[in-house]
Amino acid sequence: QVQLVESGGRLVQTGGSLRLSCADAGRTRTTYAMGWFRQAPGKEREFVAVITGNGGSKYYGDFVKGRFTISRDNAKNMVYLQMNSLKPEDTAVYYCAANEKTYYNSYAYQNYGMDYWGKGTLVTVSS
Repeated sequence: QVQLVESGGRLVQTGGSLRLSCADAGRTRTTYAMGWFRQAPGKEREFVAVITGNGGSKYYGDFVKGRFTISRDNAKNMVYLQMNSLKPEDTAVYYCAANEKTYYNSYAYQNYGMDYWGKGTLVTVSS
């Protein structure tokens, strides 16, 4: 059973950096695609980034513009999201997600849904 647990969210100033971590306490297969989504207050959930099982392909939301980097360590069952140059509009609950099927485009992950979700970690960027 997949059990995703996010950590690393906290209050940070504009321009600062954070690294979010996602641990799989269950049995996520290394073939699963792993991703990050976010939801700001009063807004719909938004795609942030996804990485394929072997880490060979990465996809990002349009708003990222080189500021965020997704990575994974399959030996440790961990997925990370390094966020730099943070802005107040990045304030949101960030969710880790896993998908059994791998797609090679961001559209699929955004629109077909992910199979497993964590409970989220709150990132607040102060102005």
